[in-house]
Amino acid sequence: MFLQFTRRRRAAIAGIGLLGLALAACTGSGPDAEQGKPLPTITGNPAVTLDVFAPQAADWNLATNDFTQEVKKKFNLSIKWQTTTFDGGPAKEKRQISLASGDYPDLYLLIPWVDQFSQSDLLKLSNQGVVVPLNQLIDQYAPNIKKALDTSPGYKEMATAPDGKIYGMPQWVDCFHCSYQAKLWMNSAWLKKLGLEQPKTTEDMRKVLQAFKTQDPNGNGKADEIPLSADVRDVLIPYFMNAFIYDPQGTSGNNNSTLVLDNGKVDLQANKDGWKKGLAYLNSLYKEGLIDKGAFTQNPDALHQQGDHAGSVILGSATALHPGIFMSTGVADKRDMQYDAVPPLTGPDGANFTGYNFPSAPGATFVLTSKATPEEQIQAIKLLDYIFTDEGQTNAFWGKEGKTWRKPAAGDVALDKSLKPSFAQIQQKPGAPPANSGWQALAQYNNTATYRNSEAIATDIYSAAGYERRLYEATKLYAGKEDKSKIYPYWKVWIDPSQASEVATLQTNIENYVQQNALQFVTGSKNIETDWDSYVKGLEGLGLKRYLEIQQAAYDKTPNK
Repeated sequence: MFLQFTRRRRAAIAGIGLLGLALAACTGSGPDAEQGKPLPTITGNPAVTLDVFAPQAADWNLATNDFTQEVKKKFNLSIKWQTTTFDGGPAKEKRQISLASGDYPDLYLLIPWVDQFSQSDLLKLSNQGVVVPLNQLIDQYAPNIKKALDTSPGYKEMATAPDGKIYGMPQWVDCFHCSYQAKLWMNSAWLKKLGLEQPKTTEDMRKVLQAFKTQDPNGNGKADEIPLSADVRDVLIPYFMNAFIYDPQGTSGNNNSTLVLDNGKVDLQANKDGWKKGLAYLNSLYKEGLIDKGAFTQNPDALHQQGDHAGSVILGSATALHPGIFMSTGVADKRDMQYDAVPPLTGPDGANFTGYNFPSAPGATFVLTSKATPEEQIQAIKLLDYIFTDEGQTNAFWGKEGKTWRKPAAGDVALDKSLKPSFAQIQQKPGAPPANSGWQALAQYNNTATYRNSEAIATDIYSAAGYERRLYEATKLYAGKEDKSKIYPYWKVWIDPSQASEVATLQTNIENYVQQNALQFVTGSKNIETDWDSYVKGLEGLGLKRYLEIQQAAYDKTPNK
């Protein structure tokens, strides 16, 4: 279902600070100037047109989309779309240009894993009068949003700035399988053929990978098997590192930080002895040729090509959120059915963790600007409030009933079997033109666990219609094995805007340094024994102490931590 490969907080966008003068020239007052004034009382839905900036997938057409037409009919709301691509870099650049020019839209409607406003962006832009606080709009015109915030404390904390204002709405996506990203998927058919069981320990894993490499499990008489692979986004280290030390990193590029809490103190895992041992283990696998040489440098398409290799299956295992990342699903030879999730491994010292990733990204994807008139703001918040209902988000995400979704029927089973099914997808025929019916990820604002898990899903987990259940059941192998005492709640920690650029630089430098050195230690271009102390000193030279101080101060100010 709603797979979310969101990036996590990368602190502030360094360049946004340079926009201040241009923005100030376009606005005459701060955000509090209009706050406190009563909003107009509007009955019915007067005709308004919103200028909306949004990413548009290659197979979408937001202007002709079924839900866009429904919005026009239901709210008398026309939308003039300013679209960008799903490529995060260009999308972010285009958003920044629109802000810097002063010719920004009434509403930004974004997707976290493409681009969104960071918390620091929101604070800066609110001070410049560009962003409109939503509190009054929600109180007067959005009962469903208000209810969602009041009943989901984590959502309210993530959305509310330290001054109590809501400067934009983040998406709330309570995706169970997205919360435990550091999964390993292994070819069970190969295990069966070789008379092996799924590995339980790091040494079991070594023996299985050795067998994959040397015992011709695909039966083609060639030594062409790849025991273990990954890519630069669906990274390899977190799954294995958790057998040595708790590693909170995600495997889909949405949390590159190893920040944790240690008795209330913010700390880094990547300079600890357990981290060193984990890298040494991975280096030993790499030296034996058990890890594909491209695992740390190839792009996702290259990994997918390994899974889709013509003829014999050559991929033994891969770290990824789900199998569709490393191979095509629903293929004729049914190779995708061969892969099952391997539970967290136990390391030599007894560590047996999995990383936890907060399923929603802090910041905001629904951001109203000062260009929107009060009437336009009210119509926009009423639209969002509709999306916060079950009916609204089903129509908004999927599109037209009978075309892309249907009501449940006799025999349907909800993803969570304890729930009553509420809707079901209509599987599109292979080769059919894009449905262009719903806004999909643009509409995931009240995507609670109850709503998600009430979707009717086929019980055959290896069928196309049962794919979400396959992920749901696999995730049960990982859930609860995170080290709860060490989870750093980055999603509700707001960095002071005056420190945003400094934090952005520190965080980028430190995370890049950790990743680059991990690669060098694993591949052997650096020696884990002789070069480790120099690596640790390098972290100190990059300002690690200052970075932790800023994070600690922000964490200490966080309510309900």
